[in-house]
Amino acid sequence: MNIPSTLKKTGRAALLGSLALAALGTVAAFAQEAAPAAAAAAPAAAPTPVLDTGNTAWMLTSTALVLMMTIPGLALFYGGMVRKKNVLATIMQSFAITCLVTVLWFMFGYSLAFSDGGGMNAYLGGTSKFFHHGITTSSLWLPGVANIPEFVFSMFQMTFAIITPALIAGAFAERFKFSALLIFMALWLLVVYVPIAHWVWGGGFLGTAGVLDFAGGTVVHINAGVAGLVCALVLGKREGYGTTNMAPHNLVYSVIGASLLWVGWFGFNAGSELAADGLAGAAMLNTQVATAAAALAWMFAEWIVAKKPSVLGIISGAVAGLVAVTPASGFVNPTGAFIVGIVAGVVCYLSAVKVKHMFGYDDSLDAFGVHGVGGIIGALLTGVLADPAINSLSSGASLGKQIYGVAVTIVWTAIATFVILYIVKALVGLRPTTQEEVEGLDISQHGEVVP
Repeated sequence: MNIPSTLKKTGRAALLGSLALAALGTVAAFAQEAAPAAAAAAPAAAPTPVLDTGNTAWMLTSTALVLMMTIPGLALFYGGMVRKKNVLATIMQSFAITCLVTVLWFMFGYSLAFSDGGGMNAYLGGTSKFFHHGITTSSLWLPGVANIPEFVFSMFQMTFAIITPALIAGAFAERFKFSALLIFMALWLLVVYVPIAHWVWGGGFLGTAGVLDFAGGTVVHINAGVAGLVCALVLGKREGYGTTNMAPHNLVYSVIGASLLWVGWFGFNAGSELAADGLAGAAMLNTQVATAAAALAWMFAEWIVAKKPSVLGIISGAVAGLVAVTPASGFVNPTGAFIVGIVAGVVCYLSAVKVKHMFGYDDSLDAFGVHGVGGIIGALLTGVLADPAINSLSSGASLGKQIYGVAVTIVWTAIATFVILYIVKALVGLRPTTQEEVEGLDISQHGEVVP
């Protein structure tokens, strides 16, 4: 058959076009199959951390709760336990410490505790965040984990730095010059509190060694309690101690203060999770259980020994439970918290009421007897009772590690506090005159009295 030439050309063109379309289809199909495989093989890009509003809201609330623990909580708790002539001076100490520590934390403390110290990071943070330099409203703390603003984290930690030196004041109540107090607290914050906070929470050597402290057993309570004992020993006893009636002038103030401490402590312990999650809930329940158990344990111990359960006893027991559960709150289960509370209530009662009198030191408001001893009990029991079902970090808990953390804290705090006291003594003296102390610190230090 004879095919015209024009048809031959048209047929060749159609054939070539068909082949080309088939080839393109094959390539496209291959590309469609290869694209998912390539995407699966390539690592997924990490999502940019975004502010977690739920966590942030909880941390803002927790921060306010912890600040409430010092003013008005601790101020009223301590203020009600001193004699009437010293109530204003005692409340003034808590308020002035709040102001002083706020400024020092903003300027230096936060950076030294929570920034990278380079080659010295095992012992102290760096200076890069002095005056909060470089932190913006977009800066996040723990990006990809908590995702809270760094400003909020700094403020939360500031409230811990505020209450710790304020607790010390209970040991030397009614006999410390106000000028000496300001100098002592400024030096103590930067030389004692800030380094220990870095050692445990800021990437320092105690934290990396596996010492567990969820919310401040070593950093806050052992630290403040031991410093308080050193202060009590260096200053000596109050004028008339052992012969003059030094009963609390208004226990109603103290009950209100203790109640504010109890409520605020939920921010202290549950807030230390830095997130609104199940572990924060466990820490909150543990705090409630341990506090109630300790209050009852102290009350019944006092009832057996002294024949009457006192108001001062039950609120002191509650504070002992709050203190002891602090390092354990995010590591133990509720049964463990119950045990911590019972042990703390009984042992702190014996420490504050019996041991103090046995050795004869004047720990005015039992800063060491409750906070020092309670902090040690809680830190050690954390190593024994930590439950991996509550917190995976509990799997690394050991009594030996906790003893190490407690010992390091005691040694550094005791030595540094002793040195600071003698520096302050050389500068302005530590105690008011005998006459000023007898008249009362309200009038002699501040020129005011409670009518």
